[in-house]
Amino acid sequence: MSKRLEIVSSFYNEIDEDARLGRNRHGQMEYITTMHYINKYAKEGAKLLEIGAGTGRYSITLAKAGYDVTAVELVEHNLEVLKKNSEGLTDIQSYQGDALDLSRFTDNSFDVTLLFGPLYHLYEPQDVQESIDEAIRVTKPGGVILAAFLSVYAILFDNYLQGNLLAGIEENFTEDYKIRHFEEQLFTGYDVAEFEELFMDKPVEHLHTVAVNGILELAEKRIDFAMSDEEMEAFAKLWLAICEKREMLGCSGHLLYICSKK
Repeated sequence: MSKRLEIVSSFYNEIDEDARLGRNRHGQMEYITTMHYINKYAKEGAKLLEIGAGTGRYSITLAKAGYDVTAVELVEHNLEVLKKNSEGLTDIQSYQGDALDLSRFTDNSFDVTLLFGPLYHLYEPQDVQESIDEAIRVTKPGGVILAAFLSVYAILFDNYLQGNLLAGIEENFTEDYKIRHFEEQLFTGYDVAEFEELFMDKPVEHLHTVAVNGILELAEKRIDFAMSDEEMEAFAKLWLAICEKREMLGCSGHLLYICSKK
């Protein structure tokens, strides 16, 4: 077992990933925003690939909607939950696999490719590039790739402002404040411009960079945070109208880079 797989598996074996997108407002907003953009580009009858499918929240929803879905997940525990949750569905196939090697799939196979988990947990520049190249390779010309990533600044604000800030700065930045990426972080974050540059020389056209859940993760840590269902519905409408504004991007824990293959 590789060190990366050992670290990532150890984390996901201990948490309830299956409930993550529903148990709080920032998870719900992440799901709403992400589904909004998937639905924008997934046409009727589309073939979809989700790389880093977790326990299948997106893949299963999309299969139930009638899409032809293929799900790839690295962590065995997550894959077991995915397979259990998708029992009886005929429009989904699931495999254990790594974003660095999609050789089971031929070139130009999928209309929409979702690279949703791997870039949180890839640390070496070569591995990051390889995962992006593989996602592009298996996508049809004219098809769309949605790649999820984390803001390094939101990681610092969400996880360290309530304690151990010095450790958070040391973990995520060098002494001259360049961003660090290494396995022991578990979750690695990016500057938005840094992430966009990863695709600069790829055979793709940039469509959107999207703030997925905004400041909700930080806000929910306040003891006085409250958002009714009615307010959540209103906030979601507002958020979908403003989530591509550049000033919204750095404060959002989760983000999407969306492009089409040339």
